[in-house]
Amino acid sequence: MIPGAQGAGSAAWGQLQTQQAQRNAEQAEQRARALQSQARSAQQDADRAQENARQLQTSSVQARGDADSARRNVSSLESLGQVNNQLGDLRKQISEVLAPSEPAVVAPAYTNAEGQTTGTLINTVA
Repeated sequence: MIPGAQGAGSAAWGQLQTQQAQRNAEQAEQRARALQSQARSAQQDADRAQENARQLQTSSVQARGDADSARRNVSSLESLGQVNNQLGDLRKQISEVLAPSEPAVVAPAYTNAEGQTTGTLINTVA
């Protein structure tokens, strides 16, 4: 082989290797940018998911408070219903005690001219 040709081939070979290394570097840089973009997107998704989790936690606490309040209201209403029933029974008992008893049947008396009671009327229509 000719010494000059061998040097030229060696230089061309070196240039090819340099070009290949540059292409590899550019491809690696493109992959890095794509991965960085995916990482940003994933971080944004994670941030949104975390915010959503916080909101759900807050809603859960509020819902639990609402449920506890509703249970207390049910209990209060049940107690009030029992008290109303007992008051109704008590009213009935009081009205029975205070109700006027039927008056005894007393025959009307007659008064004479001097104002004295002289007797009772007898029903002769029978």
